[in-house]
Amino acid sequence: MAGAVSSRSCQKIRGAQIRELLDSKQSVLFDCDGVIWNGEKAVAGATDVVRLLKKRGKNVFFVTNNCTRPREKYVQKFSRLGFADVAQEDIFSSAYCSALYLRDVVKVRGKVFAIGGDGVHSELRDACVSFVEGDADDSGMSIVDCPLEPDVKAVLVGYDDRLTFLKLAKACCYLQNAECHFLATDPDPWHPLRQGRVTPGSGSLTAALETATGRKATVIGKPSRFMFECIASQFGVDPARSLMVGDRLETDILFGANCGMETLLTLTGVSTLQEAQGYVDSDAPDKKDLVPDYVVDSIADLLPLLEEDE
Repeated sequence: MAGAVSSRSCQKIRGAQIRELLDSKQSVLFDCDGVIWNGEKAVAGATDVVRLLKKRGKNVFFVTNNCTRPREKYVQKFSRLGFADVAQEDIFSSAYCSALYLRDVVKVRGKVFAIGGDGVHSELRDACVSFVEGDADDSGMSIVDCPLEPDVKAVLVGYDDRLTFLKLAKACCYLQNAECHFLATDPDPWHPLRQGRVTPGSGSLTAALETATGRKATVIGKPSRFMFECIASQFGVDPARSLMVGDRLETDILFGANCGMETLLTLTGVSTLQEAQGYVDSDAPDKKDLVPDYVVDSIADLLPLLEEDE
């Protein structure tokens, strides 16, 4: 089963099948929201799963499209929710990877116009990437009379719950320059909130700019390969011996498929087993990479097998 060429059969596994899968992997990559925690509450059993995987010598990484926090605040959240020994270098957020991309791949030689919050701004600052905050004080102005920075060489779009029309208009102006890079932290269209409410995600904001400019953004977060390339370059991780664990088919599971990893869907977040089965039954070839290799109700399903080795 594990280690063989994946059939992406959406197989619900338990017991010895989970053991075989874990034994075949050296690295486990977890999404956070909907997998490790929901809001300010850890998923039941998640703290012990992470602890025991590390105790067994597994590399454990956290890959999240949530760009609202810098990595240091993710470390604080892990600690607050009871996760021990999660280091900053274990965490790969879309904000952090976007900053690396601008610094090391684009090698931007000017300023970045950054739509986003503290997570985006802090990671750009830590990477020594010069940026203009999208929420600079232009109160009372319109795009006709507001000042524009003369040296903007890239536009980066992340989640921004204080988005204004003026921010979008400024980004449109900068992107009229064909040499201005256009990046998005992630493609997530929406995020679940409490009591059944949702909020538009970075992908929605990016889509508005793509429509206005006729340009396509380079996406840094999942399902793009770049986040895995960051991990592989820093830790020498082998995708064939890695498992991607996520709750969203269109980002987490597709990310794993794009990077050559086997994938495990948990049902504690966004996607459902019925949605995954729909992709299994689809005749569209491009839907097959959205099918997880394996499915569990929760990552707590891994716990009995890990506790046996205690």
